[in-house]
Amino acid sequence: MDFGDRITLVRKQKKLSQNELGKLADVSGDIVGKYERNEMKPSIETARRLANALNVTLDYLVGDSDTILFDRDITKRIEAIIAMDGDDREALFKIIDAYIRDFKAKKAYA
Repeated sequence: MDFGDRITLVRKQKKLSQNELGKLADVSGDIVGKYERNEMKPSIETARRLANALNVTLDYLVGDSDTILFDRDITKRIEAIIAMDGDDREALFKIIDAYIRDFKAKKAYA
Protein backbone atom coordinates (compact mmCIF):
# COMPACT_ATOMS: atom_id res chain seq x y z
CA MET A 1 0.00 0.00 0.00
CA ASP A 2 1.40 3.42 -0.91
CA PHE A 3 1.15 6.84 0.74
CA GLY A 4 -2.03 7.82 -1.12
CA ASP A 5 -3.77 4.53 -0.30
CA ARG A 6 -2.93 4.90 3.37
CA ILE A 7 -4.27 8.45 3.57
CA THR A 8 -7.46 7.39 1.78
CA LEU A 9 -7.95 4.36 4.03
CA VAL A 10 -7.55 6.22 7.30
CA ARG A 11 -9.52 9.25 6.11
CA LYS A 12 -12.46 7.03 5.17
CA GLN A 13 -12.22 5.07 8.43
CA LYS A 14 -12.46 8.36 10.28
CA LYS A 15 -15.37 9.42 8.04
CA LEU A 16 -13.64 12.59 6.90
CA SER A 17 -14.01 14.23 3.52
CA GLN A 18 -10.94 15.39 1.65
CA ASN A 19 -11.91 18.97 2.48
CA GLU A 20 -12.30 18.17 6.18
CA LEU A 21 -8.90 16.48 6.29
CA GLY A 22 -7.41 19.39 4.38
CA LYS A 23 -8.71 21.86 6.95
CA LEU A 24 -7.29 19.78 9.80
CA ALA A 25 -3.90 19.55 8.07
CA ASP A 26 -3.89 23.13 6.73
CA VAL A 27 -3.96 22.14 3.03
CA SER A 28 -6.74 22.30 0.47
CA GLY A 29 -9.07 19.38 -0.11
CA ASP A 30 -7.99 19.35 -3.77
CA ILE A 31 -4.39 18.83 -2.68
CA VAL A 32 -5.46 15.97 -0.37
CA GLY A 33 -7.08 14.38 -3.44
CA LYS A 34 -3.83 14.70 -5.38
CA TYR A 35 -1.92 13.08 -2.52
CA GLU A 36 -4.45 10.25 -2.41
CA ARG A 37 -4.11 9.68 -6.17
CA ASN A 38 -0.32 9.88 -5.85
CA GLU A 39 -0.22 12.78 -8.30
CA MET A 40 1.78 14.79 -5.76
CA LYS A 41 3.96 14.03 -2.76
CA PRO A 42 3.72 16.27 0.31
CA SER A 43 6.62 17.93 2.03
CA ILE A 44 7.76 16.32 5.24
CA GLU A 45 6.03 19.05 7.24
CA THR A 46 2.74 18.54 5.37
CA ALA A 47 2.99 14.76 5.78
CA ARG A 48 3.50 15.30 9.51
CA ARG A 49 0.40 17.53 9.67
CA LEU A 50 -1.61 14.90 7.79
CA ALA A 51 -0.44 12.19 10.20
CA ASN A 52 -1.38 14.38 13.17
CA ALA A 53 -4.78 15.19 11.66
CA LEU A 54 -5.45 11.49 11.10
CA ASN A 55 -4.04 10.54 14.52
CA VAL A 56 -1.59 8.02 13.04
CA THR A 57 2.18 7.92 13.01
CA LEU A 58 4.16 9.33 10.13
CA ASP A 59 5.84 5.92 9.90
CA TYR A 60 2.48 4.40 9.04
CA LEU A 61 1.70 6.96 6.34
CA VAL A 62 5.05 6.60 4.61
CA GLY A 63 4.97 2.80 4.73
CA ASP A 64 7.61 2.14 7.38
CA SER A 65 4.98 0.45 9.54
CA ASP A 66 1.97 -1.58 8.48
CA THR A 67 0.29 -1.32 11.84
CA ILE A 68 -2.40 1.31 11.64
CA LEU A 69 -3.37 0.58 15.22
CA PHE A 70 -0.08 2.10 16.26
CA ASP A 71 -1.70 5.49 16.53
CA ARG A 72 -0.56 8.49 18.50
CA ASP A 73 -2.48 7.51 21.65
CA ILE A 74 -0.83 4.10 21.73
CA THR A 75 2.52 5.72 20.99
CA LYS A 76 2.12 7.98 24.05
CA ARG A 77 1.33 4.97 26.23
CA ILE A 78 4.35 3.07 24.96
CA GLU A 79 6.56 6.10 25.64
CA ALA A 80 5.22 6.19 29.21
CA ILE A 81 5.98 2.47 29.62
CA ILE A 82 9.52 2.99 28.34
CA ALA A 83 10.02 5.72 30.95
CA MET A 84 9.06 3.34 33.80
CA ASP A 85 11.72 1.65 35.89
CA GLY A 86 12.39 -2.01 35.15
CA ASP A 87 10.30 -3.51 37.96
CA ASP A 88 7.19 -1.44 37.19
CA ARG A 89 7.55 -2.18 33.49
CA GLU A 90 7.85 -5.93 34.13
CA ALA A 91 4.77 -5.88 36.40
CA LEU A 92 2.79 -4.09 33.70
CA PHE A 93 3.96 -6.57 31.05
CA LYS A 94 2.75 -9.47 33.22
CA ILE A 95 -0.69 -7.89 33.41
CA ILE A 96 -0.77 -7.22 29.67
CA ASP A 97 0.42 -10.76 28.93
CA ALA A 98 -2.36 -12.20 31.13
CA TYR A 99 -5.00 -10.18 29.26
CA ILE A 100 -3.60 -11.27 25.91
CA ARG A 101 -3.52 -14.92 27.02
CA ASP A 102 -7.14 -14.71 28.24
CA PHE A 103 -8.25 -12.99 25.04
CA LYS A 104 -6.64 -15.67 22.89
CA ALA A 105 -8.21 -18.43 24.99
CA LYS A 106 -11.68 -16.89 24.70
CA LYS A 107 -11.20 -16.50 20.98
CA ALA A 108 -10.04 -20.11 20.59
CA TYR A 109 -13.04 -21.51 22.48
CA ALA A 110 -15.67 -19.23 20.98
